[in-house]
Amino acid sequence: MRLRITTPLAIVIDEDAVRIVTAEDASGAFGVQPCHADFLTSLTISVVSWTDRTGARHYCAVHGGVLTVTGGQEIAVTTREAIPGEDLATLDKAILERFGADDAAERAGRVDSTKLQLQAIRSIVRHLQPGGLS
Repeated sequence: MRLRITTPLAIVIDEDAVRIVTAEDASGAFGVQPCHADFLTSLTISVVSWTDRTGARHYCAVHGGVLTVTGGQEIAVTTREAIPGEDLATLDKAILERFGADDAAERAGRVDSTKLQLQAIRSIVRHLQPGGLS
């Protein structure tokens, strides 16, 4: 099989002769082997791992994304951010914690933006009510 992991800025992994790929979506971990049915899923912040033809295991932390399997031989992962590494413990601790912190900061920013929008709408509604301009 062929595995390709891409971000908006780069092709991070492009490897042929992959025997098995494991990843994680909202339902949990899953594996993809040759001749897998066509498949599309949304990934969580996790580590994608694969075994090459020599049996060596490789890892890449992904910041969510989409995984597709096409024709049982092509696996594509598109993600915001991907960091390859050979040491699972390092990826699991440092990188995934950072991705989680980034997501928390992004959520907080969206909450603040929504609060400002609601405040503006309330102000407009007050001014549109009879006697609201006085």
